[in-house]
Amino acid sequence: MSDWPADLRGVTETVVTTLGPNERWNAAALGVHAPRSDADSDAPATATTWGRTRTRGNFERRGAGYVQFTTDPVVFVEAALSIQETDDPVLDAADAWARVTVERLESGNSGGTEWVEWALRPVETGVVRESVATTNRGYYAVVEATVAASRLDVPAYDAAVLRERLDYFADVVERCGGEREREAMALVAEYSAYENESF
Repeated sequence: MSDWPADLRGVTETVVTTLGPNERWNAAALGVHAPRSDADSDAPATATTWGRTRTRGNFERRGAGYVQFTTDPVVFVEAALSIQETDDPVLDAADAWARVTVERLESGNSGGTEWVEWALRPVETGVVRESVATTNRGYYAVVEATVAASRLDVPAYDAAVLRERLDYFADVVERCGGEREREAMALVAEYSAYENESF
C-alpha cells in the first residue's frame, strides 16, 4: 500500500476520475475525509457519494479510481458541476494523484438523497509537480460556491440561503480572485441555477 501523496486533514477537496462503461474516465469532485485522529493507524480515508452519480456507479462496477489534487479552480468547477470525460485517468491539472481501491462501508438516505460512504486506500501514487503553497481567498470562495451551487436543486436545502451564500462568494472572487478564479465563478453560474451579473 502507498501513502497519500499529500497531507489529508479534515475534508480535502479533490477531483476523482473513475472508469465508466464507455471506457472513458469521468471526472467529478470528491471530498476526501482524513482518518479520524483517534482511529487506528490502518484506518482508511473515506468519501461519500450523494445520489446515483456516475462516480458511485463506477465505484460499484470497478472498485477503484484516481483521486487527484489540483489547485485549478476551473478544473474543479467543471468536475463538480458538469459532465467531464477524458481518455486518461490522470488530468493535466493534477499536481499529485493516488490510484485507490474503494470499499463500500455503509449507506443511507438523508433529505431524500441516497448516500454511500466509501473507504479509500491508495495503491499507487504520483507527484507531478511541487509548488509553494499560497492562500488565495478567491480560490477557496470558488470551492465553497461550487458546494452551494450543487445543492440549489436539492429540496432539503433552502435555495434562498444558498443564493445569499453564492452572492457572498461571488463578491469574494471579484475582489480577491485572479483571472482563473473569475473564469471558474462564471462557470458556476453557467452550470447551475445561480445567476450573477458580475460573471
